[in-house]
Amino acid sequence: MTTTLISPGAASAAPGAALAAPARGAKSEGARVLRAGFIPLVDASVLIAAAEFGFAAREGLALDLVRDVSWANVRDRLAFRQFDIAHMLSPMPVASMLGLGSNPSPTITPFSLGRGGNAITLSTRLFARMRDAGAPEGADALAHARVLRRVLDGMRDAGEAPPTFGMTYPFSSHNYEFRYWLAAGGIDPDLDVKLVVVPPPLTSDALAAGAIDGFCVGAPWNMVASERGVGRIVAAKQDIWPSAPEKVIGMRPDWAESHPETVSRLLVALDAAARWCDRGENHDELAALLAQPNYIAAPVDIIRRVLAGEFSLDDTGERRVIPDYFTFHGGFANYPRPSHALWTYSQMLRWGQAEWSPALAEKALSAYRPDLYRAALGTGPADADLRAEGTSFGDRFMDGFTFDPQAIPDYVAAFPVRYERVAGSLSDDA
Repeated sequence: MTTTLISPGAASAAPGAALAAPARGAKSEGARVLRAGFIPLVDASVLIAAAEFGFAAREGLALDLVRDVSWANVRDRLAFRQFDIAHMLSPMPVASMLGLGSNPSPTITPFSLGRGGNAITLSTRLFARMRDAGAPEGADALAHARVLRRVLDGMRDAGEAPPTFGMTYPFSSHNYEFRYWLAAGGIDPDLDVKLVVVPPPLTSDALAAGAIDGFCVGAPWNMVASERGVGRIVAAKQDIWPSAPEKVIGMRPDWAESHPETVSRLLVALDAAARWCDRGENHDELAALLAQPNYIAAPVDIIRRVLAGEFSLDDTGERRVIPDYFTFHGGFANYPRPSHALWTYSQMLRWGQAEWSPALAEKALSAYRPDLYRAALGTGPADADLRAEGTSFGDRFMDGFTFDPQAIPDYVAAFPVRYERVAGSLSDDA
């Protein structure tokens, strides 16, 4: 079934048309202090750098950064106007516009904080069983998922409880990437394993305590676990889909409408900070800043290596280098591409979180605001906002599928592993 949602040429101007882009030369709103929530992750770098290295001040803004403990807290504090803007999971604005979650306050994003940063880590205990089941040396992400399938079959036959895996939030790239990886290996994430919510800074401790058997989370927490000797990294975001949307700047539509010039100045500041973060010569200074207790509070050497894409897969000395593990600016990494919003919606359909309708697809589109990005920065990518995803060399999905935003129901129906039962519930209050 092919359903035309919106013409690609109009996509950059049409989503969320009720909120007009700020007009150039608008009356000055003056200097502003913006209260911004964030979670201690390396993908908050652009926001932190904008506050600490003068990029916001240059635009007449002061960023009052508030470190928070969970994504549900960030969501609620933005909704209840304790935050003006927030470091958010890319699916959170989509979920909010679809009315999903316990407090679906309308949220939009005009700016992505970059690409990359996630990985999947399994406990050393579980990975040892995979080795015993024939996991080859140097296995790739798909091979690891298929070997895990064999281990789970053996556990079920022996009457063992399925493993428990942690992810950060039901409407998160981590949830969808973990599910994508499992399903590519023939594992049903709703029947064969148990998925629970664990806040990012607690994942390594939860793995060490045996409370979970693996997790998908952003940097630096995967390498914290591997260097502690409690986890083995088996897949990275680049293995699953290199262009997968990650974190964004979220804001309330009414706030953006009331402060159009502030939104533009903010995007200019974030764009400059993203350019700075992308330069390798700045990574030592960035790592030292992020390591501070008020930001990530993790070892500076781990953060520096994560920024370089240099991974300790476990504590045995096995390493992997992932080029462009973080891309903060290059290749329009900050552009809120509407086809990414629709891919997120497709994953919500695949896993039973939402229903399909063209009207809901339009609501999902309204969460991403490329018109605000283009109005503030005067530029944007040349290709269509609603483009097929996973078709170019170096940007493939791990299972070989491609995503056509004009044929979402067909895309979802083609997956051999997908949600087909009565919807259960995952708490989103972590």
